[in-house]
Amino acid sequence: MIDQQQGREQSGEARRRSAGIAVFVAGLVVTLAFFAFFPGLPHVIDWGAIVVALLVGALARWVCQSWMGKRDKESE
Repeated sequence: MIDQQQGREQSGEARRRSAGIAVFVAGLVVTLAFFAFFPGLPHVIDWGAIVVALLVGALARWVCQSWMGKRDKESE
């Protein structure tokens, strides 16, 4: 019984980790694409765009982790 519960917790943790990585990368790529292709911007990826993309990726990961944590607590 305890081994099954620990296995579920570990698989849930791995799922949250992989989802967090995927959401971070998606936020990063979408933000960089916005700065690269949006009309009217100077089609240049500078350090400011990179920093903003990293912050957007981190924010997206945090939101995803928070949402998944709440969902897992509700299912218990």
